[in-house]
Amino acid sequence: MTSTRVHIVSLGCARNEVDSDELAGRLETGGFTLVEEPGDAEAIVVNTCGFIESAKKDSIDTLLAAADLKGAGPTQRVVAVGCMAERYGRELAEALPEADAVLGFDAYADIDERIRLVMAGAHVEAHTPSDRRRLLPVAPAARRPAASGVVVPGLGALPDGLAPASGPRPVRRRLTGGPSAAVKIASGCDRRCAFCAIPGFRGSFLSRGVDDVVAEVRQLVGQGVREAFLVSENTSSYGKDLGELGALERLLGELDRIDGLEWIRVSYLQPAEIRPGLIETMCSLEKVVPYFDLSFQHAAPAVLRRMRRFGDPASFLGLLDRIRALRPDAGVRSNVIVGFPGETEADVDLLVDFVERARLDALGVFPYSDEEGTEAVGLGDHVAADVVAERFERVNDLATELVDQRAAERVGERVRVLVESTDGPDAVGRAAHQGPEVDGVCLVPGGAARRAVGDLVWGRVEASDGVDLIVREETSR
Repeated sequence: MTSTRVHIVSLGCARNEVDSDELAGRLETGGFTLVEEPGDAEAIVVNTCGFIESAKKDSIDTLLAAADLKGAGPTQRVVAVGCMAERYGRELAEALPEADAVLGFDAYADIDERIRLVMAGAHVEAHTPSDRRRLLPVAPAARRPAASGVVVPGLGALPDGLAPASGPRPVRRRLTGGPSAAVKIASGCDRRCAFCAIPGFRGSFLSRGVDDVVAEVRQLVGQGVREAFLVSENTSSYGKDLGELGALERLLGELDRIDGLEWIRVSYLQPAEIRPGLIETMCSLEKVVPYFDLSFQHAAPAVLRRMRRFGDPASFLGLLDRIRALRPDAGVRSNVIVGFPGETEADVDLLVDFVERARLDALGVFPYSDEEGTEAVGLGDHVAADVVAERFERVNDLATELVDQRAAERVGERVRVLVESTDGPDAVGRAAHQGPEVDGVCLVPGGAARRAVGDLVWGRVEASDGVDLIVREETSR
C-alpha cells in the first residue's frame, strides 16, 4: 500500500517557513510522502498568512489555484492551515468551500490523523477562533510550566503525555534547501501595537530553551546549513519568560561555538527593548553578522504613541550611532507605516527627515489600512485613502533612492559572500549585511565555475546595481 502524497505550500514570513517544516516532519513521520510539485500530490496543504489584506488575498488565491487541480490529476483534497486559518477558522471554511478543511494551530499536534480523515472524506469541523493570549498566564515566568498542554507552532508541541510543548521539537523536515535556515527561538508577542492583530492569533510570548535551540542548529549544520537565521515575533524579548537576564546574549554565545556554523543572523528586534549589552554581544561575537533588523514603524513621537510604540528620531539615531561606532559596516533594515490615523503632514516630514539621516540598507514602506480586530480601527482622524496613497508613494520612492545610495556607498568595501546559487555563469549570494530574500544580493562574476552553494567567498565590492552588489572575488586572503 502506497502512502498518500502531500505537497505543502508555505506563504508569508520565515516564521511560517519553520512551521511548514514542522508540519512536514510530522506528516512524514506519520507515513505521508512529501512531494515537491503540487500537481503530483493527492493532498495540498497551504500554510496561509493572515497578517495584512494583501497577504490574505494571496492565501485565498493560492487555495483556489490548488483547488483547481482537483479532478485534473491525482489531487483530491486541499487543506488550509497557518495564520489565516487560525485567525478565521469556521468563517474561512464557510466562505471558501473549495478548501476541504480549515485547520487551526491546535490541529498541528496530530496533523497526520487530521489529514487522513480529510482524505477519507470525513468532515473535519473548523474551529471557532479565540484569543490565544488567554491560553497562557499573563505573568511571563508562569508560562513555561503551563505550556505543556498548549500547541505553539514552531516550538515543537506534542500531544499530551508524549513530551512538553516547550521541549524538543519533532524532527524538522526542511522543505527548502540552501545554506541558510530560519530557526524559531520564540513564538507569540506581548506587545499591543495598535495596528497589529498577530498577538491575538499567535498568542503570548513564549521562548524556546537555549539548549533546545542549540540542539536544532547543530542538527541543521549536520545537514549542510551554514547560516542560522534566528526568527520570532519579537526577538529582543527572548528569555524574559526563562527567568534569565541576558538569555539572548547567552544563546548567541552558545551558537557561536558550534563547529561548522559560519553565520548567525538575528531578526525582528524592537528598538525600545535593545540593551547596550546586546549590541555589544552582536558586534563582538565572531559568527554573529553585523545585521540589525530594527522595527521603527515611524519616527514622529505623536504617531508612535498612537501606535502604542515608543521612540523618536533622536533615540533611533542614537541607537544607530551606537551600533556603527562598534561596527561601521553594520547592515540595518527596517519597516515604516505611513498614513496611520492622526498622522499629519508634519509627521510625514519628520519621518522623511529621519529616513534621510538613518542611512538604512533596506526599508519596507507600507500604506496603513484598517486591520479588523486591532485598536487602530477605532481611532479617530483616519487619513483619507488618496492621501495615504500619496504619502506612501512619496516615502516609498525616497526609500528606494536612499537604499540604492547606501548600496553605492559600499563600493570598495571588503565583504564575505555566502553563495546561494550557481545556476548561471555568476555565483549569487549575500553579504553579511543582507538578509535572506529581502535585502538584495551579491553577484560574483564568473564565480559559478569555481564555487559551490554554501561556500563563503571574500571579495571587494566593485559596483552596485540598485540594492545589489557586484563583488570581485579575491584570489587570496
